[in-house]
Amino acid sequence: MNERRDVTRFKGNPVTLLGTELKIGDKAPDFTVVDNALAPVTLSSYAGKIIIISAVPSLDTPVCDTETRRFNQEAASLPDNVVLLTISQDLPFAQKRWCGAAGIDRVITLSDYRERSFGLAYGVLIKELVLLARCIFILDTNGVIRYIQQVPEVTAEPDYADVISAVKAVLQGE
Repeated sequence: MNERRDVTRFKGNPVTLLGTELKIGDKAPDFTVVDNALAPVTLSSYAGKIIIISAVPSLDTPVCDTETRRFNQEAASLPDNVVLLTISQDLPFAQKRWCGAAGIDRVITLSDYRERSFGLAYGVLIKELVLLARCIFILDTNGVIRYIQQVPEVTAEPDYADVISAVKAVLQGE
C-alpha cells in the first residue's frame, strides 16, 4: 500500500496518507461509500455531473462543520449539473443527525466507514487516525480530475474562493 508523509499535518504534526496519490488530469477512480440510509453509493452514481468532493475528518468537529455549511451555501448558486459530496468516516447515522441539525439540504453526505474505499482510492486516508485528510477534488462530466486542493493542515479550512473559481472554470469548459 502506498504511504506518503509530509503532505499534510494534524495539529502541526506530520501524518501518513494511505492510498494512491492522484493528479489533475487523472481519471477519477470509482469507490463505494454509503449514504445516510446505509445504501451503497459509487462515483458512477453521479455520472455526467460535475462533482465536487469534499473529504473531511468528521462533521462533528468545528472546521468540518463550518466547511460543510459553507459549501451548502455555495451550492445554492451552482447549476443543477453540479453535485457536492462531503465524505467522511462518520457513521451514516451521525451524518444524518448532523445534517438535520445543521439544515444541510444541498450537500450530500456519504460515509467511507465500511471499506475505506474512497480514502484509499483517493490517497487521503490518514494512517495514524483512520480519518480522511481535508482535501477537495473537482471532477468534470467525464470523470476526469480537474482540481485538487490538499489542505496542508487538517484542522484548517480550505480556500473556498479557489474551489468556487475552479468549479466555474470547469463549468465554462463543459
